[in-house]
Amino acid sequence: MSGNVTSLFRGTAAHSPSMAALTRESGEAGAGPVDFCIPCNPYFPTPAMFEEMAGRLRDIITYYPSGADTITAELCGLLELPPQCVAMGNGSTELITWIDHLLVRDSLAVPVPTFGRWTDQPMETGKRVDMFPLQESAGFALDLARYAEFVRARGTRTVVICNPNNPDGGYLHKQALVQFMDAMADRDLVVIDESFLEFADAEAEPSVVREAMLRPNVVVLRSLGKNFGLHGIRFGYLVANPALAGRVRAMLPKWNLNSFAEHVVFMLRDHGPEYAQSLHQVRRDRLEMAGRLSALPGLTVYPSQGNFLFVRLPVGAEGTVVRDRMLTEHRILVRECGNKIGSSSRFLRLVVRPQVDVHCLVSGLEQVLYGSRRGAAVPGPATGTGYSSGTAAVDRLVSETNGAGMRALAAQPAGPPGLAAAPAAGTGMPLPAAVPVAPAAATVGPMPMPMPQQVPRPAPVPQPAPYPGPVPVPHPAPAPRPTPDPVPPPAPAPYPAPAPAPAAAAPHPVPAGPTPPGVPARGGLTAAQVRGTDGLESVPAGGRPASRGWPDPAGMGRTG
Repeated sequence: MSGNVTSLFRGTAAHSPSMAALTRESGEAGAGPVDFCIPCNPYFPTPAMFEEMAGRLRDIITYYPSGADTITAELCGLLELPPQCVAMGNGSTELITWIDHLLVRDSLAVPVPTFGRWTDQPMETGKRVDMFPLQESAGFALDLARYAEFVRARGTRTVVICNPNNPDGGYLHKQALVQFMDAMADRDLVVIDESFLEFADAEAEPSVVREAMLRPNVVVLRSLGKNFGLHGIRFGYLVANPALAGRVRAMLPKWNLNSFAEHVVFMLRDHGPEYAQSLHQVRRDRLEMAGRLSALPGLTVYPSQGNFLFVRLPVGAEGTVVRDRMLTEHRILVRECGNKIGSSSRFLRLVVRPQVDVHCLVSGLEQVLYGSRRGAAVPGPATGTGYSSGTAAVDRLVSETNGAGMRALAAQPAGPPGLAAAPAAGTGMPLPAAVPVAPAAATVGPMPMPMPQQVPRPAPVPQPAPYPGPVPVPHPAPAPRPTPDPVPPPAPAPYPAPAPAPAAAAPHPVPAGPTPPGVPARGGLTAAQVRGTDGLESVPAGGRPASRGWPDPAGMGRTG
């Protein structure tokens, strides 16, 4: 592949160039590179489904699609969701845009690194974006109690969580998320982005869509393109109480969904078992791929519940160099994460793919990272390194520990209970002082709200896994660095409790400032009002037969 292809990456902001752009720039006939960049299901649709779509291509692209209401009703019948609680968009990015315009008033909090549109979109419309940095020393795990303190200290009105998170694949259990949602009941809006949740297998029913429908200020965002392996079609949906979902749905154009989206949605009813099997295979491939990558010297693989793996390159390897050489020398496209806020060029996100492709990936990485002393991306042990990750704290840690990692952190004095040490100067992202928290558990209504059972993700330790047939390496690989002692994350503090909701009062004008604690967000409903709303039962689509193999959305595609 021509070297000038890599110039396309220089003009991108938070995303990689499209496959179409890479193919045009390469000037080569045939298929593009092996794609470890775009997080798509490689096993769905099935070949037979593609053949069916190809046979109807002329009609699909010639005629107008049905209105969005018709397509949404079919999807809701499949997922057993009430249509008045659902809005379908031309990709989840369109829905993020409308959420920002309609529901985000002045500020938004989001952990970083994460999906770039959650930081870029509100900044483009002049909102204040409060970024909560996920710590590499804690394996990029999100501490919900500290995040809640951060939100209250900043006075943020909209709160976002991606579960699993992109790019690291971090996962939060359903019970902890529901408790967090209730602790944030006095915020204007809580968004749970479940775009990659279909690939998770940590628990049987991980989605909070049904809990969102009963709350006045919660929106759950879900993707279809990623799960169904059809990014190019651009379709996704959100679930919320009827008031919130209706506000978004009323602003969407009548034909915001294209004919391909309509055709696929109406095909899905007959292909539930194939879809469930594709998810099962991705989860198996994720384990196999993590083991193969962990065997590479100096490479760290973080635990993931998505269809991708977040990896830290060996000390001295520059992510942009590795990306460009993998593309030009091995026709393999990887996602370098230096342009993600909160990440650096030390990290790659690698999509889970079949084992035959993973074999090519591992072979390519071995040659690029360790292939020869002159051409290797990782310098020899005695040569030192002039590498800079672009993050001052990371570079200082590498320098002080000679690449050993956590020992410097372990030697630091511990801070107050429940709080991590503040980032060192130069990171540009210090945490504000924590809000004092009463020792008593927060309460929501008559029932006490227990502290969530946080499941911390410890600092990952490479676990070599055997694989058939070692890949030859031109020169001996450097010895792996000694595994540092893991640093236990700080104990979570109880959530700051929102003030109890006041008794019902006469309607009053919407205040110009932030919504007072305990008052439903503007345009929202109370949980009791939502529970009493008529017509929340599932509405099957236009007399079509029952779906085959499609469980409810909380466990969509599960195989048991």
